[in-house]
Amino acid sequence: MQSSQARAATIQDLVASQFGPQAEAYVTSAVHAKGEDLEDLAKLIAGRGAARVLDLGCGGGHVSFTVAPHVAEVVAYDLSPDMLKAVVKEADGRGLRNIIPVQGVAEDLPFPEASFDFVVSRYSAHHWRHLPSGLAHARSVLKRGGRAIFMDVVAPANPLFDTFLQSVELLRDPSHVRDYSVAEWTRAVQAEGFQVQSVVERRLRLEFVSWVTRIATPELHVAAIRSLQEKASEEVRRHFDIEEDGTFTIDTMTLMLAPA
Repeated sequence: MQSSQARAATIQDLVASQFGPQAEAYVTSAVHAKGEDLEDLAKLIAGRGAARVLDLGCGGGHVSFTVAPHVAEVVAYDLSPDMLKAVVKEADGRGLRNIIPVQGVAEDLPFPEASFDFVVSRYSAHHWRHLPSGLAHARSVLKRGGRAIFMDVVAPANPLFDTFLQSVELLRDPSHVRDYSVAEWTRAVQAEGFQVQSVVERRLRLEFVSWVTRIATPELHVAAIRSLQEKASEEVRRHFDIEEDGTFTIDTMTLMLAPA
């Protein structure tokens, strides 16, 4: 029996259909708009007035908004045309005229080799269909002497915690592919010609109601997530700091890379 709702043909179609209608919510999302990772990024970019930056999988545009005042040009690159429209609207409102929107997939970048001084990607790679391809393209468009910075949720090394995280992520958003562990990230980037310069691990508290509302998670899936939380073992509850209302805490990472 076919569903009455049209099905996405590819994971890229699913990502676009999930995030397009919620574009404004991601632009205004407090958890995406601030953080120590963005503060550190601004410090790194400051003083690089001639630099060209690729915001890879820009989402709500918060990397672009952070770096645009410090550099010559930012290319905000995303799969969702609706997300890009929301980013451009917000950029115009902030008076940021050097943010250029480009639509496309991370695994097939339409830019010449050595086009960017910085490639930055924040909370995007866990939606990529094929991480190695996305990393290979990021390496290709990065200039010699440039830097790549990836900021994302990371999976715990413990399989028990990993399974729990992937399960609630997929229930919340069916376009989720995988949160990778720090070890998986390290192997993947080294295989695609990067050298790891630094890894900064952090913890991020996610307020439950806004977390599911932002992506319009169906009530059935919200109930399933809450059921998993309530039935989780005490060690899982402790690791994720699960609170009475479902609010919980995840692991994140900022990975600084240079071309090998």
